[in-house]
Amino acid sequence: MIVTVPASGITVSQIQTLRRSLPEGVTAKVVKNKLMARAIEGSSWETAGDEFLKGSNMWFFIEEDIGGTVKSWNAFTKEAGLKESHDIKGGVIEGVNYDAKGVTAISNLPSKMELIAKIAGGIKAVPTKLARVTNAPGTKMARAIKLAGEKNNE
Repeated sequence: MIVTVPASGITVSQIQTLRRSLPEGVTAKVVKNKLMARAIEGSSWETAGDEFLKGSNMWFFIEEDIGGTVKSWNAFTKEAGLKESHDIKGGVIEGVNYDAKGVTAISNLPSKMELIAKIAGGIKAVPTKLARVTNAPGTKMARAIKLAGEKNNE
């Protein structure tokens, strides 16, 4: 997936700082529009050419963590005072163009690792609940016998 943002007004040192803050597997590049048009020709990102190849752009090439990338970008623009003028333009994910709102909505979805953790937690909870349910009648009976024994001793 690729996401584009405006590159005008950002210094080289700021871009280097941004690159260090990006998650692993994300590459940020400022590429001339003609070169980018040639690079995406015939790929699943080709639809980006019509809408996003205007003006000075920085491109994020994202392998997995779109949420972390958008969070890093938002933190960078806030810190650099560029929040108003450097909002996400949009992106292409699996051949579909998304505007800034669409990219933000997708970035708010749980990551692959979060989903795996939820599934693992759900799977782990099933045997624990089953053990509680099967032990509950015996535990209740033991408590009742203990209370009856205590009442008889009084």
